[in-house]
Amino acid sequence: MLEIKNVSKTYKNGKVKAIDDISLQIDDGDIYGFIGPNGAGKSTTIKCIVGIHGYDNGEILLDGVSIKKNPIEAKMKMAYVADNPELYEHLTGIQYIDFVCNIYGVGEQKNELISKYANLFQIEDRLSDPIKTYSHGMKQKIALISALVHSPKLLILDEPFVGLDPKASYDLKEIMRDLCSNGTMIFFSSHVLEVVEKFCNKIAIIKDGKIIVSGNTEEIKGSESLEEKFLELFNE
Repeated sequence: MLEIKNVSKTYKNGKVKAIDDISLQIDDGDIYGFIGPNGAGKSTTIKCIVGIHGYDNGEILLDGVSIKKNPIEAKMKMAYVADNPELYEHLTGIQYIDFVCNIYGVGEQKNELISKYANLFQIEDRLSDPIKTYSHGMKQKIALISALVHSPKLLILDEPFVGLDPKASYDLKEIMRDLCSNGTMIFFSSHVLEVVEKFCNKIAIIKDGKIIVSGNTEEIKGSESLEEKFLELFNE
């Protein structure tokens, strides 16, 4: 499981608290939606989980491994795809994916997995082109393939469907469901509440750096739509 225990993070010499004493638990097989308005602390939380940002208090553990004390061991268990992936644009698509595979020690199945996902996302004929020639959607696909090929225990996605065409979005959802059925944890942020409502078994809502509600999606929204419940909570 992923455990986030009483984590806080401040910016600007401690004057701005981006996240404030947040706690969450994501279990094996969860598809966990993380929602909130712009500036609520979603991206900061994600960057703390993946080790891009440090944090002031609390602890983040992935299968008992501390991201702060044992960052390499923890990061080997996870993959992260940002909303605007930062890739090495002087490389070709295949060179970048191969680079990631080497970092994570992907073995004999490497070529088979690359071919599988490249075909699925319909990008195989562009893998030899420089990444700098790619559209945003194509860069997103390269980032997703790079995340999937090393079979992470935890997959973290920030607005994963932005820039993807409808077929790629559908295929990604099917991949995510398949991964979770085999015990992978998926934690993703999205502004598209209809997708979160239909797709996630659990959700957390963050506002002003604090988690205002978390738990099973159906229990949180009750008889309302997630959009109605979200607006109701914020009006309160």
